[in-house]
Amino acid sequence: MSVAHTEVTPQAPGPCGDDDCGIRDVLDRLGDKWTVLVMVELTKGVRRFRELQRAIPGISQRMLTLTTRRLCRDGLVERTAYPTIPPQVEYRLTPVGRSLAETIERLAGWSREHKDAMAAARQRWDAAYPGEAAEPR
Repeated sequence: MSVAHTEVTPQAPGPCGDDDCGIRDVLDRLGDKWTVLVMVELTKGVRRFRELQRAIPGISQRMLTLTTRRLCRDGLVERTAYPTIPPQVEYRLTPVGRSLAETIERLAGWSREHKDAMAAARQRWDAAYPGEAAEPR
């Protein structure tokens, strides 16, 4: 081997093994708090744009537009526009979106069940390591 040559060590397989299972795409989508809130609201049924906006406190019209557009692009939500004045638009979960929403509901249940345990663990950490941030700087 020459001095300029460096050996490449193979990386360990990721969470999906050697294939690209799409976990990064899903986490990118779910990492956005508005996505989760829109999907949870759509589990209740078909919603018009303004109904979604009223049901999700704090979401701006622009963020709702971006979020629903991304969800439609990913095939999780279906958008139906009716030729009325003003235009009426409805959103509903697709079958793929419903299956993801079931997973989100299980995660929400898990978080409710373990919320107190996590809060207690944080208090223990903060007492044991005062002034040390848990988040990277």
